[in-house]
Amino acid sequence: MKKSFKIVFALMIGSVFTLSACSSDTNKGESSSTSTTTSTDSGSKALAPYKITLVYPASAPKDLALVQAEMSKYLTEKINATIELKPIEWGSWDDKTNLMKISNETYDLMFTASWYYYPRDAAKGQYLELDDLMSKYGKDIPGVLGPDFIKGSRIGGKLFALPTNKEFGQGFGFLLNKKLVDKYNFDTKGIKSMDELEAMFKKIKDSEPGVTPIISSKFSNIWNAANYDSIVAGLAIPRGSKELRVVDTLEDPNVLNFYKRINQWNKNGWFDKDVLTSDSDQAMNMIKAGKGFAVAQSLKPGKDKEMSLTSGTEVVQIETAAPFTTTGDAQGAMLGISRTSKDPARVMMFLNLLYTDAKLLNMLDWGIENKHYVKKSDQIIDYPAGMTADTETYPNPGGWMFGNQFNSYLFANEDPNKWKMFKEFNDRSERSIALGFSFNQEPVKSELASITNVENEFKSLYTGAVDPEKTMAKWKEKRAAAGFDRVKAEVEKQLKEWAASQK
Repeated sequence: MKKSFKIVFALMIGSVFTLSACSSDTNKGESSSTSTTTSTDSGSKALAPYKITLVYPASAPKDLALVQAEMSKYLTEKINATIELKPIEWGSWDDKTNLMKISNETYDLMFTASWYYYPRDAAKGQYLELDDLMSKYGKDIPGVLGPDFIKGSRIGGKLFALPTNKEFGQGFGFLLNKKLVDKYNFDTKGIKSMDELEAMFKKIKDSEPGVTPIISSKFSNIWNAANYDSIVAGLAIPRGSKELRVVDTLEDPNVLNFYKRINQWNKNGWFDKDVLTSDSDQAMNMIKAGKGFAVAQSLKPGKDKEMSLTSGTEVVQIETAAPFTTTGDAQGAMLGISRTSKDPARVMMFLNLLYTDAKLLNMLDWGIENKHYVKKSDQIIDYPAGMTADTETYPNPGGWMFGNQFNSYLFANEDPNKWKMFKEFNDRSERSIALGFSFNQEPVKSELASITNVENEFKSLYTGAVDPEKTMAKWKEKRAAAGFDRVKAEVEKQLKEWAASQK
């Protein structure tokens, strides 16, 4: 997942909200503490200067300092703050951010997510509780996010980070080589059955020597995510369930049947030779080289345009399952205020601007107008003359990580109705019955560590390279010895407590 996000540099947005209360004179009368304010002769309070440090996963671009200075100039006018942008390479993220946390390093905001330690760090008190701060200094944020997004972002009923306002759920399917889609006139309007999917793969295998039909084993993850709200260790709530009860997916006949199908795909020679380890980067490179046809992806409107832009080769997307929203999706990209922040109120003012002030957000996303991009219209941008994706000096760091994507500009190759389609996507995404439930792993962390080690022994199941019935039977046996029943009992206990709290 880290690597699939790593190349998402073109996620941007169009509707313009009014400037937040933080950009008005009313904010000049609010502060985080007496130590950050000074009094004027008239008796009103003015904010003292403060530097906000924003830590996020990305490569440091050549013009980082220029953009940082431009943002600081704007923020000084709004909330008398400057900003330090602190990108950390994806490959170094875990080590460097863990060191920051355990050494009590002072910083203000850090990217987090359900898949990037948000529940764990929230339980450890790494991030501040935000409800009171938001009610005082981020009053516009709830209206932007809406109640479901905020509900899905809570841990134990408390809000420790704010989610990016973006797609609210996952779509599921494949990105396909557009040249081959056009050549064989494949229908990309939606797959009604796995048989239709297989017909495409068979055609490519039979008609295109040297082209791999499916790159990577990611479709196994995509299929599971489309059909289950996964809690932990193979325990999940089936999609569409009206009962808040977990099932063991290794006991589900639907899962066995799916892996039997994947086993047949492997026998058909449809997967690449590095199927277990190949990722989205490798897949896009193979498609670009004319050696690959399809790679499974979580989808949203315009995902194919974004990937075409960043990879330099045209792909089209095909949906294999309608979108689904779980707690993990609501927590898919967030910013948390560190417990070491010296002025959490000012940081919340900054966050309020990220959700409501299009000018600020687009500086963070795209850089400086007429240097890093040019406007084609109010909401559409393109590269300046002579600049390309290979020569740009402030590539988008990943707009999906920050504030309100619906305020970000769209690139010229994108559908101008993209953000309208995002809203429709969010509206039609099915909500899990357990939206808002986050499992606290601490009571069973040793068992989960053992179960994860067991799972790593059986990853070949996802590639179709082994007999599913025999493999799943061995997996269940080893998993039981690792403490699976204790984990299941803890999940059921926490689910019951959460359900009672919702009433």
